Amino acid sequence: MISPGSKTSQDLPPFDAVVVGGSYAGMSAALQLARACRTVLVIDHGQPRNERAAKAHGCLGWDGVAPSQILELGRRQLLAYDRVQWATDQAIEATGSLQTGFAVHCASGDHYHARRVILAHGVVDRLPSIPGLAERWGETVLHCPYCHGYEICGTNIGVLIASKAEAMDQVKALSQWGAVTAFHAATLSAAEMEELSAELKGIGVTLEESALAGVTGNAILNLADGSVRNVEALFVHPETCLASDLATRMGCETEDAGCITTDSAKQTTVAGVFACGDAARFAGNIALAVGEGALAGVAAHQSLLGLLP
Repeated sequence: MISPGSKTSQDLPPFDAVVVGGSYAGMSAALQLARACRTVLVIDHGQPRNERAAKAHGCLGWDGVAPSQILELGRRQLLAYDRVQWATDQAIEATGSLQTGFAVHCASGDHYHARRVILAHGVVDRLPSIPGLAERWGETVLHCPYCHGYEICGTNIGVLIASKAEAMDQVKALSQWGAVTAFHAATLSAAEMEELSAELKGIGVTLEESALAGVTGNAILNLADGSVRNVEALFVHPETCLASDLATRMGCETEDAGCITTDSAKQTTVAGVFACGDAARFAGNIALAVGEGALAGVAAHQSLLGLLP
């Protein structure tokens, strides 16, 4: 373990790889490098995306286990490898190249040298500015039906429409799990409301005319006209963006959706820099994050051996 402020690049030799982000993808990547007898530093500031969720679902072997328990077990197993070190810190800058090596600078003032960098810092979700959403995020205000849908299957569920263009896909994706009622946040024009209401009615879904004004209780939806609707859960489509701008500052390209562009080996458009997990695929799935992390870790090792183009 490295305490912030206690070690700098003057104290430590270059690592074979620095992994930015110590959640599912980051630890999975670090594990592959550790098992290849390489030195690895994981830099993590302790804010996993799913920290509000009581249980993780849809991941074989861990279904129903608290995310904090999964992460703690993974960290304990990873740190059992003597070539792995962990810094509880926030990476804020990264410079260098494949030829010269990389330097990763942290908020504490510490900086570390590495031959390869793996970006696994994840993403952040920006919720609509509606009172009560943030307080219930991960509990009764949800995003992924594959993570949370089974537990509320057959109940009345709400969906907050992100936009008219995405509305039908949102509703159809949720209709497997329960009786859906659509809500809006006063962002649709009158014409869009009328057209969308007709389209949704065609598949048996009601679009509430009054805008959603807030959420109280467990999942009581308060509408702008003063009426309330009770649902088991409300699904929203948050704006998802990278949790760090390290990739763009290093010159890595990003996709239109905002995630970091990678090839099949999880290497970014900057040689020697890899990306995995939610930062490289806005999937929000533990199993995918672990798998992508493993790919990135193996690819980084192959790169160290000169086996990647």
